[in-house]
Amino acid sequence: MEYLEIITHILVVMSLGWYLITNLQWYNYKLERVILKHHKQQWHIVYFLTPVLLYYLLPQNYFYIYFYLLYLTSFLFWNKNLDKPLVLTHRVKRFLALLLFITFAVDALVLASGTGFFGLFIPLFLAYIISTALEKIFFITYKNRAKSRLDTILGLKVVAITASYGKTSIKNYLHQVLKKKFRVYKTPRSVNTIGGIVKDVNDDLPEDTQIYIAEAGAREKGDIEEITQFLEPQYAIIGSVGEQHIEYFKTLDNIIHTKMEILRSPKLVHGFVHESVPILQYDTITKFPEGLEIIRSDLNGIWFDLTIDGESYHFHAPVLGSFNAINIAAVILMAKELGMSIDEIKIALDKLESVDHRLQLSKAGGKLILDDSYNGNLEGMLEACEISATYEGRKVIVTPGLVESNAESNTQLAHKIEEVFDLVIITGSLNAKLFEKVIKKTQVIFLSDKNNLQDTLAKQTHVGDLILFANDAPNFI
Repeated sequence: MEYLEIITHILVVMSLGWYLITNLQWYNYKLERVILKHHKQQWHIVYFLTPVLLYYLLPQNYFYIYFYLLYLTSFLFWNKNLDKPLVLTHRVKRFLALLLFITFAVDALVLASGTGFFGLFIPLFLAYIISTALEKIFFITYKNRAKSRLDTILGLKVVAITASYGKTSIKNYLHQVLKKKFRVYKTPRSVNTIGGIVKDVNDDLPEDTQIYIAEAGAREKGDIEEITQFLEPQYAIIGSVGEQHIEYFKTLDNIIHTKMEILRSPKLVHGFVHESVPILQYDTITKFPEGLEIIRSDLNGIWFDLTIDGESYHFHAPVLGSFNAINIAAVILMAKELGMSIDEIKIALDKLESVDHRLQLSKAGGKLILDDSYNGNLEGMLEACEISATYEGRKVIVTPGLVESNAESNTQLAHKIEEVFDLVIITGSLNAKLFEKVIKKTQVIFLSDKNNLQDTLAKQTHVGDLILFANDAPNFI
């Protein structure tokens, strides 16, 4: 029986550790966010608090029945159905190895002392504390190495981009335009934290890069300043700023001031700042999009005029969404600042490709697919609805609504959805009650489990339908 007790103790601790590190990875390794900002607190109760309480309260034999027949089964099923499962990075492997080692050590001490009680909190606490300290030491080393690497690339120009909405699109569009003339490299995907950027510089930044485009994101004050002091960009873009991530920053002023940290670079030559940011006039700052006039926006692209140095120029880009004219305006101004002519920029824009999962148009099975699953702001989602409204056939939307936003914005979105779409498929429970309250006339289907989405679409949609995927929150949200 003693062996079963030891094996059970190890499995319980490792299960709790696996749950803990999974949530830490989701929330950028911020324990406070895991505890206070988690969108599904019931998971903490089911997969962490309950097994801990029952471990201490139940008689041993009863706990074995609960743990092996109920908990492990449900925990494995939960892991299997996550759409964002734990990624076994070096950091995660170090944590799990450390936790296993400490658990064995604690068990050995208990057996040697003869106390006969195997606790849960000491291994978890020690593993978390030691792991956090080690990662900080490792990160300082990695960061210094990356800083040295940046300094060895002679003549490197760095462009840093931040915004509440559209920073990834600006980054990708700017990369497509600049690569027509320069050797350009950008941070991949949505990498925008100091940790991700440091890793990118160490592992992937080519030595012959002339222009490095980096995206800077934030969840709290100081995040962008840390990135800025590391990269020391010569050029900066602050795109549209609004109440995205308001639950973390509390006020719009906090968001604005955090975004403006990008202008504190000691090497700043010029910054392009969206008009939503209240900043004083400086010779090194250009506000945009002054002189922007959108001529046309539909499923074939956008056409707009932009005034530059007092002269109006006409541009076209085969990407969707009138708001992208604002993003592209920043791209045009930055490309011109870096030495491209207006004609060179126009030629590049004519071949501009959509950013993956951001108003990306395709066809599948006779249905028109509008993939806007990486867009999670109100302005962009309303624009996606407007574009969908131009389609003459049946229209379907798949969305969880807005995440990290407020009820007022989700209510506005719900009214627009009801106005445009014939079928609404709501994924997740985050905004389900609000949408159910607002949307009365349009057919609504609620999916608590996104694993059923494919079957639902097969049954509920038809050839000739337009299907808009608007925002795609992982199922831990």
